[in-house]
Amino acid sequence: MPSEAEIENDLKKHYIRMERAYKKLERDYQALSIMHEQTERLRDANEAAKELSNFYNRLLLKNTPGITFLLDLDMRFVLGSDKTVEFLGNLDMREMVGLPFAALFQTLMTDAWISDMCGRCAQVMHSRQPANFEEKVLLLNGAELVFQIMITPAEEHSGICRGVVVVMNDVTELSGAKENALRASRAKGDFLANMSHEIRTPMNAIVGMTTLARASSDIDRKNYCLDKIDNASSHLLGIINDILDMSKIEANKFELSSTSFNFEKTLRNAANVINFRIAEKQLDFVVDIDGGIPAVLRGDEKRLAQVLANLLSNAVKFTPKHGTVRLDARLEEQSADGVCTVRISVTDTGIGIDKDVLPRLFTPFEQAESGMSRKFGGSGLGLAISRRIVEMMGGRIWVESEPGRGSTFAFTIRVEPDKEREEESFHTDVNSRKIPFLGETPRTDDGVRGTTVSPSTRPVGENPCADDDARADADAQADVDARTDEVEQYEGRHAILAEDIDINREIVLALLEPTRLAIDCAENGAEALRLFSDSPDRYDLIFMDVQMPEMDGYEATRRIRALETPNARKVPVVALTANAFREDVERCIQSGMNEHLSKPLDCNAVMSVLRKYLRSRNAPA
Repeated sequence: MPSEAEIENDLKKHYIRMERAYKKLERDYQALSIMHEQTERLRDANEAAKELSNFYNRLLLKNTPGITFLLDLDMRFVLGSDKTVEFLGNLDMREMVGLPFAALFQTLMTDAWISDMCGRCAQVMHSRQPANFEEKVLLLNGAELVFQIMITPAEEHSGICRGVVVVMNDVTELSGAKENALRASRAKGDFLANMSHEIRTPMNAIVGMTTLARASSDIDRKNYCLDKIDNASSHLLGIINDILDMSKIEANKFELSSTSFNFEKTLRNAANVINFRIAEKQLDFVVDIDGGIPAVLRGDEKRLAQVLANLLSNAVKFTPKHGTVRLDARLEEQSADGVCTVRISVTDTGIGIDKDVLPRLFTPFEQAESGMSRKFGGSGLGLAISRRIVEMMGGRIWVESEPGRGSTFAFTIRVEPDKEREEESFHTDVNSRKIPFLGETPRTDDGVRGTTVSPSTRPVGENPCADDDARADADAQADVDARTDEVEQYEGRHAILAEDIDINREIVLALLEPTRLAIDCAENGAEALRLFSDSPDRYDLIFMDVQMPEMDGYEATRRIRALETPNARKVPVVALTANAFREDVERCIQSGMNEHLSKPLDCNAVMSVLRKYLRSRNAPA
């Protein structure tokens, strides 16, 4: 048995061990407490960081401008911007997580678009290459939007792809503005090309007739050429004035003046300008003026006359022989302070205008139909300028028309009567509306002034210029005989001249008369094609204008080259065109033409082409 001393010694040892264990436990507890405190502190920091991160994510998604969302590898929704939620119908974001892409968009988009997008996303996941494209998207509700879409792979730093990020920006408005800008740019480009042609056409007449006048010794022949030059010069001046007016309008520097003028005299003068053409086409011209319109008004008489002349010349231009043109003026209202609203209309029984063309008639730099402008001439700016003038005079202009049933162009203006000259009146007591317009204008009992033109006294169907033309032709023949020995001869050779403008045909025929070249004329590409198709082996050369109605020179040349006959592929085709830009020349060559002669025509250049492609009878071997 242990002694008492041994037992006491063992107890002391045990006590020491317990004390050590307790101190160790205390130290461990303190360490654990510190660790717990640190853990809690770290957890709080993590929670704060997580909350901050979530705040930034929510802020980013809320302010992302486009429809932006994340899809996983299975094409299921992970996260999206507020715009995405709004676009999809303001769903709860938490309910959207995990839903397939097709399920989210099936109420908005077509199945074809959804299928295409799934294919694009799969391709991006596979290739790890982003896709960026713009496309029009038709929604199920019928709306059409334009989206700029970017699909990028959602990759980790390790390179593992977890899905795709899709960004869809609605650029419908921007795309529309871009299209409008491009359309306007194309319209201005086409306008410049048309103006090049419109300016060169009268220049061709001026240069050509000058050449003919110099070559002629007969005074009547010279006068005939000078008359043609005068007409072409007036036409050219009108085109230049239209261009200058349109330039002022574009620069916002177009201004009106205010002067006192006799209203009926202004209408009379505007109508007298077209009297010759009315008589030439044997039209019935009626003018009906409301007697309630004050005799003397204040406004811009020159610009009002410009609008009237534009509308009247168009009416005469597009009205066939024996038709009717009316000019009506009505007082719509007169305010307490005396300001008058006058409605003026020009009505014709002409060819009319297609419904889809009407909205473009008053648009600058756009012509209703190029073939029509080629056939009837003009810059295509007159109506746009007229609209600006009318609007500046406090009114508006519009048109009512049907194809084959004529047109009515009407406009209103607001003008003030000139009280200092209101005593002026129309001195007549005749009660008839039907009087020669060149004479005095009567006022009828009902207060309405009415007039009509006396058609020409020349027999129906007789050309008023026939005698002059016959005399000029006779004189020209004398000139041809005198100059026959001076130029190379191509007697027995045949050519086609495809040209839609009368004076241009006349110039070419006159220039080539001394060569004895037989020429058959066509007024458009279709006629030229028919002439050559009927007798493909007859022709040694084709002069082809480029811009013609029905079928232009490019298409006519292509169709001739496509004919199953050997001469169709080798006959020389020479372009006669007022379009002198480099791209125009290249287009002529690409269509199958051999040469390009620019208008105004140079006589030496024409003769050089003949020498190049035709074997002259008296040329050296």
